[in-house]
Amino acid sequence: MGTVLVDTSNSPWARLKPVPIESVKLEDSFWAPRLEVLRRTTLRSQYELMEETGRIDNFRRASGKIKGPFRGFYFNDSDVYKWVEAASLTLAYEHDADIKRLIEIVVEEIVAAQDEDGYLNTYFVFEKRGERWSNLRDMHELYCAGHLFQAAIAHYRATGERRLLDSALRLADHIAGIFGPGGREGVPGHPEIEMPLVEL
Repeated sequence: MGTVLVDTSNSPWARLKPVPIESVKLEDSFWAPRLEVLRRTTLRSQYELMEETGRIDNFRRASGKIKGPFRGFYFNDSDVYKWVEAASLTLAYEHDADIKRLIEIVVEEIVAAQDEDGYLNTYFVFEKRGERWSNLRDMHELYCAGHLFQAAIAHYRATGERRLLDSALRLADHIAGIFGPGGREGVPGHPEIEMPLVEL
C-alpha cells in the first residue's frame, strides 16, 4: 500500500481509504517550497537543537552512555519522538540519505535507553525510578509513550525497519501490564496515547 498517515484500510467503517504519501507530489507554489525547506533545513536544525538542548543526551544518560543530570522538561522525550515522526514521514515523501542517517542515530539512542521491562521515559530513570506512574495527570508519561508509538508507526511505514516499532510494542506491553485488566486505574492529564494505540 505504501506509507500512510493513518491506516484505515482494514476498517469496515471507514468510508475513505488512505492515499500513500509516495503517491502524492505537491508541485504548487505554496506547499512544495515549504516541504523542501522542511527537508533541507528545518529537520536538520531541529536535530541540532535536540542535541544542543540535551534532549538526545537524556536518552544517552538513560542507557548509561553518559553521566550527568536530566536536562529540560520532564516531557522532553516527546519532542524527540515528534521529530522522528516528522523526519520519517518526510523520508517517505522523498528519500534523503542524510535525514535517514539522522533518524537512525536517534532511533539507536531511543532503543538503547529502554529498560529491560519495556519501560521507556528518560525522566524516570535512576533517582526518579520510584516515581514512575505516580502522577498520570501532570507528568506526561502516557503522553510521551503515545508520541513514541506514533513515531514508531511512521518510522516503520517509511522504512520497513522494526527496531523502533519493536521498542514501542515492548512499552505498550509494559503499559498493558500496569494498567490492563485487573491492573491500576488512571487517567492521563494530556491526551495522546489513545490514537496510536488503535494503530499498534
